[in-house]
Amino acid sequence: MSDWRADLRARGYRLTPQRELILEAIEELDHATPDEVLAHVQQRASSVNASTVYRTLDVLEDLGLIRHTHLTDRAPTYHAVGDHEHFHLKCRSCATVISVDVDTAGLLTRRLENELGFVADVGHLTVFGLCAECRESDGG
Repeated sequence: MSDWRADLRARGYRLTPQRELILEAIEELDHATPDEVLAHVQQRASSVNASTVYRTLDVLEDLGLIRHTHLTDRAPTYHAVGDHEHFHLKCRSCATVISVDVDTAGLLTRRLENELGFVADVGHLTVFGLCAECRESDGG
């Protein structure tokens, strides 16, 4: 994990207590919606409100410290940008989320680029299906 505190300061942003709490919440929760981040932060600082969380999430994403994806048809889900870019697999049965290295999608991304001239943002990708455990329990 990169040192996001140093990254934030190096880009000219102050490390406010609210930003620190929000970044820590994202790291601790792994994948979290803004409401989940807010609830986690308010356990430590009840004075932090929803608009602060949303504004901070936007700033942190603009700075490349976090990313969002869509694991549901509702709110985006945020996660810290770690040492490697990844995409997500989400089980429709048990709701498990699996992070997968982008190299796994190499054949697909190469074909998209070579055949269509399209460069995919795989880190924003979520593939929905059934995990191995749910497939086994369904007999298939």
